[in-house]
Amino acid sequence: MKSLLCVFLILLASACGGDPSSSSPNSRASAALQNAGTVPFSTHVFIVVEENHSYSSVIGSSSMPYLNSLASKYGLAKQYYANTHPSTGNYFMLTAGQIITNNDSFCSTLTQDNVVRHLIAAGKTWKSYSESLPSVGYTGCGGYPYARKHNPLSCFSDVVNSSEKSNLVPFSKFPSDLANHTLPQYSFLVPNLLPMHTTEL
Repeated sequence: MKSLLCVFLILLASACGGDPSSSSPNSRASAALQNAGTVPFSTHVFIVVEENHSYSSVIGSSSMPYLNSLASKYGLAKQYYANTHPSTGNYFMLTAGQIITNNDSFCSTLTQDNVVRHLIAAGKTWKSYSESLPSVGYTGCGGYPYARKHNPLSCFSDVVNSSEKSNLVPFSKFPSDLANHTLPQYSFLVPNLLPMHTTEL
């Protein structure tokens, strides 16, 4: 499928979840889940979207050893399939739970319920790391090779009309956030319009 989205939900599980023997509610929930043999409590979630490449050209690819190592070590959503075509509607499914539009030229502010609204309400931190984003907080529709259609979080009123805009950052910020241990609890990483490079981002 030409515009199939390969999406990896990588859960940094027990190693980041703290000491299960402590008395905090999160730790107790983590311990209970581990004892039940289910997915343990996670403190960081990364949604990594690779555009226009099939599952088989990404998973197992020698050009992407680090991403493959994360998927192997932590988790890989093997039963994720596109809901629509082209991919614009799939980005909204990932972030709003519905196909809001399939219009690749869509450039408006949306008020629909979305993941950012729930993250804010839960007191969780988040960032959208977008390849080639022109500037921090950018909600415009230009800036090739950046594509707003790949950055649905930049369309929601919860972001556009608030200080949350500062969580829209270029992908180039990801290495420093990682090195400084300042990654948010929810990270959404999306590509620009250029073909995938032969080496990892």
